[in-house]
Amino acid sequence: MKQPSKAEYGHCDVLEHLIHKGGDVLALADDGASVLFEAAGGGNPDCISLLLEYGGSGNVPNRAGHLPIHRAAYEGHYLALKYLIPITSKNAIRKSGLTPIHSAADGQNAQCLELLIENGFDVNTLLADHISQSYDDERKTALYFAVSNNDVRCTEVLLAAGADPNLDPLNCLLVAVRANNYEIVRLLLSHGANVNCYFMHVNDTRFPSVIQYALNDEVMLRLLLNNGYQVEMCFDCMHGDIFGNSFVC
Repeated sequence: MKQPSKAEYGHCDVLEHLIHKGGDVLALADDGASVLFEAAGGGNPDCISLLLEYGGSGNVPNRAGHLPIHRAAYEGHYLALKYLIPITSKNAIRKSGLTPIHSAADGQNAQCLELLIENGFDVNTLLADHISQSYDDERKTALYFAVSNNDVRCTEVLLAAGADPNLDPLNCLLVAVRANNYEIVRLLLSHGANVNCYFMHVNDTRFPSVIQYALNDEVMLRLLLNNGYQVEMCFDCMHGDIFGNSFVC
């Protein structure tokens, strides 16, 4: 079993003593985590500064492909994240398959999201395919993480920064409607979410998926109708009859 390191606990005095006694700042744990990765999880900026001073690198991923910047963003360690942003290469982040924006949204840390956005991280960068496909819903965006967490604040931050609500296979609006989260539904609709979206992975007709989650909720249904929901799509059938003729149901 993996044992927490002094860096993870934030014991900077002990950490410095170990370094002076020959401790390797580039050592890796069994799971590939670097000492700096553990320090990012602990969130102590002094430990991170110390490790960087002695040659620690922010560009060494663990076996899952995560970098120290991902760990700090997910855990919500704002000061640690400030240290890690300038010393982490964009190429290392690209190779990892996810951005710290995804990590901050997944961890529900709006302040870290704002810091990353201020430093030029793109809110519409998609997860790499191999990561996206590890989720049943094949999510791709940071916005999807925020919406699926019912996190209003992170949703607001991402949308205000230009997040596109229509990039995921399962539209963010469907997730919010299914969760009966009126506030997030309103936010998504006001930022251009497609009210007539449908999930083709499980639905081979054009029947709007969103209505399935709103039929028993008059308030939600009215909200959708007032934002352009096309009722006629409910009767538009893509399947033909036995003679191969298409028709409207």
